[in-house]
Amino acid sequence: MKKLGFGLMRMPILDKTNAADVDIEQVKKMVDLFMEKGFTYFDTALMYNAFASEGVAKIALVDRYPRDSFTLATKLHAAFFNSLEDRDKVFSSQLEKTGAGYFDYYLLHGIESAMLPKYEKFDCFNWLLEKKAQGIVKHAGFSYHDSAKLLDEILTKYPEMEFVQLQINYLDWESEWVQSRACYEVAVKHGKPVIVMEPVKGGTLARVPEEVEKLFKDHDADMSVPSWAIRFAASLDNVMVVLSGMSNIGQMEDNISYMENFKPLTEEERSLCYRAADIINGQIAIPCTGCSYCTEGCPKKIAIPQYFSLYNEDMREHLEEKGWTVNFTNYDILAGKFGRAKDCIGCGQCERVCPQHLPIVENLKEVSTHFDH
Repeated sequence: MKKLGFGLMRMPILDKTNAADVDIEQVKKMVDLFMEKGFTYFDTALMYNAFASEGVAKIALVDRYPRDSFTLATKLHAAFFNSLEDRDKVFSSQLEKTGAGYFDYYLLHGIESAMLPKYEKFDCFNWLLEKKAQGIVKHAGFSYHDSAKLLDEILTKYPEMEFVQLQINYLDWESEWVQSRACYEVAVKHGKPVIVMEPVKGGTLARVPEEVEKLFKDHDADMSVPSWAIRFAASLDNVMVVLSGMSNIGQMEDNISYMENFKPLTEEERSLCYRAADIINGQIAIPCTGCSYCTEGCPKKIAIPQYFSLYNEDMREHLEEKGWTVNFTNYDILAGKFGRAKDCIGCGQCERVCPQHLPIVENLKEVSTHFDH
């Protein structure tokens, strides 16, 4: 299997204020190109694109290609079951929504210390193995957002799990919070293949500071900036596939250009990635990946990831010279449909589900100070 996977999480949308309004015709073209070039791995989940992703997978992929010609992965998230019966209801609804008949890879979604007790309370690890025994799941594993120490404990306790999905990118490689390198090394120790998520960190590593772009372009002018992030993850031994949440066909064409006949990074190129990480970490204000897990339950319907993205962009600008940027207008446009940053009531539900463990409530105060007037 080629190492690039199509993450159906950040698909092209028609109405930028409605994540469920997916541009299905463009997704079909993307799926066709992806399959034509020999790539077969597709990753979705119940809540992606405001719960539309699995349905799009059916329309754009499952209904149009033989079932044995592609690999489909989806997930069970702890937020959507509260009983033993609920697990099967979710799974059955996913089978129906995708029309897939079975899932090649099925994951317990976003395991971390706060969610693990619920997965264990409802015996989800054994439940997933039962699905595998029944033939409706081919490979059982989980995605993970926590410390290397806890990951080691989980893989020791549940050795039957066949793979683990980890957030790995050159920016988070030495992060004390994400622990990309340490978690990767635990997976290697246990002999578990790794699926990489967030290789471009929600687009952060596609829009890098000028100094970093020059660093990469001076080495190889033909390689795009995001290619360095994808290739960094794909170059790691034990990595089975790298997921890219491609938002338009241009991004897919770029990814395919260097992943169709993939060549791992050289040691010199890896060193450039580490230098880039040092530069970017010195400039980024809020390390949000834009996963949007925080927004589904927000009582004030605040567009948290979008506001963080605008804020990060402004923090890289020379505001003392400009005084105003278009991000102020973009903020007001979003605030016309969503809650403003100042509307946050500090309930903390967003922080409980954030895979990056960000202090979102405090971050929103910073955003409000900057944009609300």
